[in-house]
Amino acid sequence: MALTTTVIPGNLAAQLRRSQRRKKAFAISLTLPLLIFLLATFIVPIGALLVRAIENPEVAGTLKNTVQALDHWDRTSTPPDQAFAALISDLSAIAEQSDAGGLARRLNSEVSGARSLIMGTYRALPLDAGLTPAQVKARLLELDPRWAEPEYWQAIAKNGSRWTPDYLLTSVDLKRDIQGHIVKVDADAAAFSKILMRTFSISAVVTLFCLLLGYPLAYWLSTLTPRQANILMILVLVPFWTSILVRSAAWIVLLQTNGLVNRTLMELGFIGEPLPLLFNRLGVIIAMVHILLPFMILPLYSVMKSVPPTYLRAAVSLGSSPVAAFFRVYMPQTYPGMGAGGLLVFILSIGYYVTPALLGGADDQMLSYYIAQYTNVNVNWGMACALGAVLLSATLVLYAVYRRVVKSELSLG
Repeated sequence: MALTTTVIPGNLAAQLRRSQRRKKAFAISLTLPLLIFLLATFIVPIGALLVRAIENPEVAGTLKNTVQALDHWDRTSTPPDQAFAALISDLSAIAEQSDAGGLARRLNSEVSGARSLIMGTYRALPLDAGLTPAQVKARLLELDPRWAEPEYWQAIAKNGSRWTPDYLLTSVDLKRDIQGHIVKVDADAAAFSKILMRTFSISAVVTLFCLLLGYPLAYWLSTLTPRQANILMILVLVPFWTSILVRSAAWIVLLQTNGLVNRTLMELGFIGEPLPLLFNRLGVIIAMVHILLPFMILPLYSVMKSVPPTYLRAAVSLGSSPVAAFFRVYMPQTYPGMGAGGLLVFILSIGYYVTPALLGGADDQMLSYYIAQYTNVNVNWGMACALGAVLLSATLVLYAVYRRVVKSELSLG
């Protein structure tokens, strides 16, 4: 049998190509506003956050001559006289006191006491003109003897570059020593690794309880008629219409010593005295599970609704017990919903701030609390952005692991 081929005229092929290009252009024009919105509100802020996590402009921008004078300093002895003269010259060139304050805060994060040293010297300026470097050194030491201590000069020399890994290193309990080598911080100063592990542990517990509570509820909803399921789903979605701050404050009323929960348990005779349910880990977990439970129920319900109920009946009719049929036939088909709901709840949990801040104690605060602390209280944007970068990296790694697991399961299936 001879094979025949269809020849498309040249003008018709060109028209088809133009039609395809118009369709592509039209599709791009529909998605362009969304892309611009994501670029302006998501990509650009994340990029700025990552840049600020390694940017170190305070010292490099205000003490240029001092950093240059310290280039060949051994960082152990007293700095040369030219460094003292350069310091006075750089401080005198700072026009705004806010810039001097930013410099003082940055150095104080390296060496305790640097803030008062910098600001005290800045307010004492100007010194007498025409002094030699040796005389400037003598006047500076007379003004504050702490300028003879190498640690303050070490902090200036260490932060002379505009770009630094110090913030990111500190966020994972590492630091650079005097010579620039990366070492671990002292055991009593290693805090952020514990905070990160606490964040992950609380998020894992919240995700587990959401799964244990949400799975039976989602299964029950999937067995109801559409009308009944829609009515009950409204009750599930009601928390979305209430502010997280309001719900957290409501849990304070419920869980306090004389709150509704403790009073009810005492009146029923289950307890003899109020339970400590507030300002501890238990209160944080209870409130977070309540807030995040709908994010687990919705993916589970959507997956369970697509599983035919005849599968269970067929397994039972073939001799399987109902319990075995549920765990061996029905539950494996809901793994995608469990994975999606678990991932969603876990990612939302690790970024929580308001609920632990209101209901938790000092040892129950998660990483987001310290990001807000560095942003609003310490005004250390570099450290706040570094912690944010760690949280973002943890989220991306978790998502990559989830995608890899899902792909491996699909390939095996």
